[in-house]
Amino acid sequence: MAVTEPAPAVASATQPTVAHEGILRRQSLRESAARTYARSLPIVPVRARGLTIEGADGRRYLDCLSGAGTLALGHNHPVVLEAIKKVIDSGAPLHVLDLATPVKDAFTTELFATLPRELADNARVQFCGPAGTDAVEAALKLVRTATGRSGLLAFTGAYHGMTSGALDASGGAPDVRVTRLPYPYDYRCPFGTGGEQGAELSARWTANLLDDPKGGVPQPAGMILEPVQGEGGVIPAPDAWFRGMREITAARDIPLIVDEVQTGVGRTGAFWAVEHSGTVPDVMVMSKAIGGSLPLAVIVYRSELDAWRPGAHAGTFRGNQLAMAAGAATLAFVRENGLSQRAGALGERMLGQLRQLTAGHPVIGDVRGRGLMIGVELVDPERAPSGGPADGPLPAAPALAAAVQQECLRRGLIVEVGGRHSAVVRLLPPLTLTDEQADAVLDRLADALAAAERSSFRDEHRRPGPPRQEQHHQEPTGTPC
Repeated sequence: MAVTEPAPAVASATQPTVAHEGILRRQSLRESAARTYARSLPIVPVRARGLTIEGADGRRYLDCLSGAGTLALGHNHPVVLEAIKKVIDSGAPLHVLDLATPVKDAFTTELFATLPRELADNARVQFCGPAGTDAVEAALKLVRTATGRSGLLAFTGAYHGMTSGALDASGGAPDVRVTRLPYPYDYRCPFGTGGEQGAELSARWTANLLDDPKGGVPQPAGMILEPVQGEGGVIPAPDAWFRGMREITAARDIPLIVDEVQTGVGRTGAFWAVEHSGTVPDVMVMSKAIGGSLPLAVIVYRSELDAWRPGAHAGTFRGNQLAMAAGAATLAFVRENGLSQRAGALGERMLGQLRQLTAGHPVIGDVRGRGLMIGVELVDPERAPSGGPADGPLPAAPALAAAVQQECLRRGLIVEVGGRHSAVVRLLPPLTLTDEQADAVLDRLADALAAAERSSFRDEHRRPGPPRQEQHHQEPTGTPC
């Protein structure tokens, strides 16, 4: 069924704008300096449906941030709202710690139905705290308990959360217990080769380091990796390399942890990103979309690793009944309607259209992604290193990426900026995205890129003001429900 979304509206009275500005001002006075999205996206959402958000000032935006990938079905999808309403109307308890409930049983059954069969047939599930970083912490504690070892293998460019152990495993926080390994990154290959050769060198480096008695890396408790590095700049792991990591860890009795927090539930064109390579990990970390927009996180792992004593890992809010109901509805809707396959096909088309822009925009260094997880890395051709390889990567352009984000916002499009150099414009639209909506997203992005190119390098340090409505775009229609 299609829902027609109205055209963007500009506030006709001063009252909505005054309220909008007052809310933003009070937020800046009251909240910590750690806030991030509120700085780059100065909007006050008051209503949302599907792809569209309406702000308190009356402006409407196409949301390609989707709660950092949490909203697999977009905002307020009917099946999610109905699932939540059903639990509330039933009088069921909303908070039960880890007690068994019909809602929890239905969620777990649906979750196991989506897993790779080889894992599902011999798996345990641990409900953690409500965020993905909590699930990462649980996974690290699990493998350390099961193996009796403490070290960890992680990858450059990784992002696994903001708690202590998750930060240790991410690229920005050094820790003596964590060994950093090179992640395949075609455009900025650490070995200067890219492609299959770069991935092969990465795998060989890993194997040699683990097998070298003088390498300084004792047998670790586990390896953690992302099938696509999201915050690292939307960098997909080559399937052959992924299989190589599975072979390396299995041969050395090292549990493989795969972080599917952002890639899971159809985002990459398969229900779980490990399916692309046919890899079956020992532990899968899940959050974001599995809660149907509400806080929920779990790990699923081989039963042989289940060495915990009762109470060894817990979290007060691990029994979120509304999230389990919304999550079960989301998982079922994605599975029954083939939305993962749809994401794969539509994502390939969008990537193709974005790559066509490179001919007219030398500031586009690379376009990459998998499914509806898309990144455009922006560079500065004027600062090409002298004496370097002619076909090597150009310097990143974080100021231009920030300018593109602001120009997108002015045109009614919400995008994220990330990557190791903060120069990757990221798209994470809902899996319910229609062809017409995809075209609207790409049109606005291309328009914003051209505008940012014209102005950004004239004054690289300018600070863009609040978003203004430069153009009136007709809202695309056809949000599936």
